Amino acid sequence: MSEETKRRTRRRRVLQVLGALVVVWLVLDKAVSVVAPAPRVGHWRSEEGLDSYRAAYDDVMATLPAPTRTHDVATEYGSVRVYEWAAPADVAGGALPVVLLPGTRSGAPMWGDNLTHWIGGRTVYAMDAIGDAGLSTQSVPFASFDDQAAWVEQVLAGLDLARAHMVGHSFGGALAATHSLRHPDRVASLTLLEPVMVLQGLPASTYLWSTLLVLPGPQSWKDRALAEIGGVSVEEVQERTPMSVMIDKGSQHYTAVTLVPRTFTDEEWRSLSMPVRVDLADDKSLSGGQEAADRAGALGKDPVTVWPGTTHSLPMQVADQLGTELERYWAAHDR
Repeated sequence: MSEETKRRTRRRRVLQVLGALVVVWLVLDKAVSVVAPAPRVGHWRSEEGLDSYRAAYDDVMATLPAPTRTHDVATEYGSVRVYEWAAPADVAGGALPVVLLPGTRSGAPMWGDNLTHWIGGRTVYAMDAIGDAGLSTQSVPFASFDDQAAWVEQVLAGLDLARAHMVGHSFGGALAATHSLRHPDRVASLTLLEPVMVLQGLPASTYLWSTLLVLPGPQSWKDRALAEIGGVSVEEVQERTPMSVMIDKGSQHYTAVTLVPRTFTDEEWRSLSMPVRVDLADDKSLSGGQEAADRAGALGKDPVTVWPGTTHSLPMQVADQLGTELERYWAAHDR
């Protein structure tokens, strides 16, 4: 096995574990909203914690293609870190840009396996979410999940993107879907990769395992719970990589404040005027798997794909196939 293949395999395993953290975040968010309902903003608990996270973040970014430009876009909720990989004008032609929204705790670095397939032919933007670990900063609390869609819209306006292809994974999928519902004129197409909650609620078993992560107990129990939710072995949970170190540092030192997405009604799904494609996992899906696929298909979304042999870390597991498929999909909707 080549070093590149090993690196990509390790990254995929880490993102499978990250899927487990999505569940923990949902459970903790509900608990905190009961105990401390006052509006809060995401923040680093100490300068030392931020410094250690930044070092780990930089280590992961060093494995990605170097961005053309780095932006810090001001919104009414805070500043958003955005990386741009610009395509030459004579190459991009009429190709619309692509905007990538990440899953919880993973930020822009999560797209490392995908970027090499997409940059060069069209301009690509990836960002860190407000209220989550990363290099974005939050200054104003969210009153509703729609507020999170509002900062996305303000970033697109700040980058002077009249229209773009929106792509979201996990929590970023829920965010991309909500933004598209509220601001359809900005969206040329919508790609949802294992989006949480918007098609179907989380399986009951994931909530049961997550209780081991939020209650006092030995680390061995927590590792087992992360493995069960993420669809990996305990050994893979314990493996240390640049990405896992970054995620750990964010979890240890950042207090995240991101409201829980809701499941869209049939009417809301039908109201989405842009082309929508849905890509789901067939094992340990946090989006509903085949049941969510059946619902999306019945609502007229096309294509809807359940990828064999995949988990919640779908974008990394089928990076090669998605690289080709999504480029064709975007080209068909460049208008």
